[in-house]
Amino acid sequence: MATSKRRRNSLTRLIEDVVDDAKDLVDDVVDRAKDVERDGRRAIRRAARDNGDDRSDGSDRSTREIDELKSALDDLTAKVNRLVALQAEARKPDQ
Repeated sequence: MATSKRRRNSLTRLIEDVVDDAKDLVDDVVDRAKDVERDGRRAIRRAARDNGDDRSDGSDRSTREIDELKSALDDLTAKVNRLVALQAEARKPDQ
């Protein structure tokens, strides 16, 4: 008969599992944020390259949309930086 080793449950193991899961979550969020940032940059570049057919009305609207996208990208970058700082703080050994 094969004996199986059971993992002992303890408070420290629970905390370890929660911290590991939190790290994984932050890693996934950062990866997705990088993808969004990359896609946002591509969209901004495409919008800037797009000449458009109606320059009288479309130019102002395009400029406004680009400004809104840049603002949203700045907000997202700030959030990603905050998440990275939290992740780095979580990895520091307790003193």
